Amino acid sequence: MRAVCLDGGFGLDRLQVQERSTPACAPGQVLLRMRAASLNYRDLMMVRGEYNPRQPLPLIPLSDGVGEVVELGPGCSRFSMGQRVAGLFAQEWQAGPLTLEARASTLGGPRDGMWAEELVLPESGLVEVPEYLSDEEAACLPCAALTAWNALMEHGRLRAGDRVLLLGTGGVSLFALLFAKMAGAQVCITSSSDAKLARAEELGADYTINYREHEAWGRMVRKWAGGGGVDHVVEVGGGATLAQSLEALRPEGGVYVIGVLGGVSAKVPLTSILMKQAHVHGIFVGHRAMFESMTRAMEDHRIHPVIDRVFGFEQAREAFEYLQSATHFGKIVVRLNGNQKEV
Repeated sequence: MRAVCLDGGFGLDRLQVQERSTPACAPGQVLLRMRAASLNYRDLMMVRGEYNPRQPLPLIPLSDGVGEVVELGPGCSRFSMGQRVAGLFAQEWQAGPLTLEARASTLGGPRDGMWAEELVLPESGLVEVPEYLSDEEAACLPCAALTAWNALMEHGRLRAGDRVLLLGTGGVSLFALLFAKMAGAQVCITSSSDAKLARAEELGADYTINYREHEAWGRMVRKWAGGGGVDHVVEVGGGATLAQSLEALRPEGGVYVIGVLGGVSAKVPLTSILMKQAHVHGIFVGHRAMFESMTRAMEDHRIHPVIDRVFGFEQAREAFEYLQSATHFGKIVVRLNGNQKEV
């Protein structure tokens, strides 16, 4: 079988297609014939050597993917042959608080990821995906969707009428938009592209801001939210945006720190946190129980991920360069085998 591997060092030019033996199933493991995978910004950071410069190589990248069960190891009973499943981002995180062991069990680094034609994973590290989704759509769920769900629905306890601020139009932000509208919330979203903002409005965004035209967008968001500020901020920008996100927040509101698109360090006025008694909470994707709650809600409301572009198996560099360009709207997906489920 073939796999895309990062080998011999970090960088996009180190990505290569390699031939590997089909992995064998040990007790409690499942062999998958992979159908599709999706890219996250974390994957790009991993390939460039920025996420973990000490990551052992070679590494199969991508944490998110969906495959078909083609072999069950001894003792497996949760899934059946032919079933479509996605891998948990943190393989050892089934429920409850995050542990160091769970944090070290993530796919796409430090463990091998999903960019392969065949893959073996523990049965406990797999989750059934909704039947109504295509393979490409289902491949978007493990990180981007679950991160947005964890932030707004698990930690945020989002309610109808709440006001939500979303930054940009990448995968996490658009999933957060879909979940927020599902719950009856009002949503403001930012972007540097008026065309992307128009598309966000088509998906239900109530208010949009071009942050290149309005540098003090936090004040604008607060004014939109009635002067008091928003209830929730899904913060994907990191160092470049956190101060404005806090400016937009109401007293006792929540900022859910997810991404570092604008840098890993931030100069933040602590008075913004103290005087508002702001809740600033880091989000590390989520566990199995959250994933299953999320897919039940998605099935009930027939929510479809927003996919920007689909690449072929051998287009690793092209896919990562497209992600790096930041011109996408929603998720970037790669097809890993033929005969995908269509919708």
